[in-house]
Amino acid sequence: MSSPDPQVRAARNQSTSSARPGARGPVVAVTGAATGVGALLTARLAASDEVREVVGIDERRGECDTARWHVLDVRDPAIAEKLRGADVVVHLALDLDLETDAAARTAYNVRGTQTVLTAAAAAGVHRVVLCTSAMVYGALPDNELPLSEDAELRATAEATGVGDLLEIERLARRAPRAHPGLNVTVVRPAVLVGGVDTALTRYFESPRLLVVAGSRPAWQFCHVDDLCSALEYAVLEKADGELAVGCDGWLEQEEVEELSGTRRMELPSAVALGAAARLHRIGLTPSPAGDLAYTMYPWVVSGSRLHDAGWRPKYTNEEVLAELLDEVSGRHTVAGRRLGRKDATAAGAAGATVALLGAAAVVRRARKARRRI
Repeated sequence: MSSPDPQVRAARNQSTSSARPGARGPVVAVTGAATGVGALLTARLAASDEVREVVGIDERRGECDTARWHVLDVRDPAIAEKLRGADVVVHLALDLDLETDAAARTAYNVRGTQTVLTAAAAAGVHRVVLCTSAMVYGALPDNELPLSEDAELRATAEATGVGDLLEIERLARRAPRAHPGLNVTVVRPAVLVGGVDTALTRYFESPRLLVVAGSRPAWQFCHVDDLCSALEYAVLEKADGELAVGCDGWLEQEEVEELSGTRRMELPSAVALGAAARLHRIGLTPSPAGDLAYTMYPWVVSGSRLHDAGWRPKYTNEEVLAELLDEVSGRHTVAGRRLGRKDATAAGAAGATVALLGAAAVVRRARKARRRI
């Protein structure tokens, strides 16, 4: 299907603009506005009486007809012209897909953020809101419960996408110095739930919940609706700086097992981490061993800055977990790899893991055999 004529498209965008004559409030541009959290936030801001106009930027036009749309890649320097007149930019065009090639993912995430920050400064935008994750604090056995926003970022690049998020955090810290007058707010959600697919949501697709012996997990969730409301607080400058967002409190592993009705499968640390590393290295699973740390140790955040500003989560951890379990019902994942229903049923709980480990052993033997030929 061919694209509409540029003049026709421009007229359509103008006619559906969310600009309200005489309305006060900021003009807000949202990147990644056509899908996921970006689409939800775009619709939320477009409906807000506190926002004058919403500009949606993505590689395809989204469904919010009251936003003004620009279709382009966020890495395109031409985005600077599209941001002229905006007061705030919310950058949500990130690729954290488990199946994406890691190098391509990093190139998109880091270059996109660099381009948006530079373009925003050139266009006279005064605030950029970035979204990373509470994972940047790292999952470590000596983490405080909960962590404050000012806690040191101790994560490493060993988990899916965390290296990209740490680089985005670095760019956020550097931007106000490189571009005087540009303010940057970073929002860090806990385990995000609501139509998202991550290594942490896939953890709950397993027939049994893997628990590493001697670990001390603590589970804190963040519903996408609560993330959007926190982002709106940042847009309207009701809170700024580094903002951690999630449900109040946390759930212990035993509570998660009781609420989910799923039994645990406990493995020694060396076995679990070693198997995860081998399976990822030979391409059988999308998740590196570093993802396991976030199921082993706490990385719960306090969200005190948002709370001090008057923000409160709409959902509890128990409610978000129930929604997550409903979302993943019928899916079957072992070690981060999705299995077909027939495979999972035949393999069973522990048997599925054994089958996957066995597959890794077969691959290793086949590779050794090829080397001997």
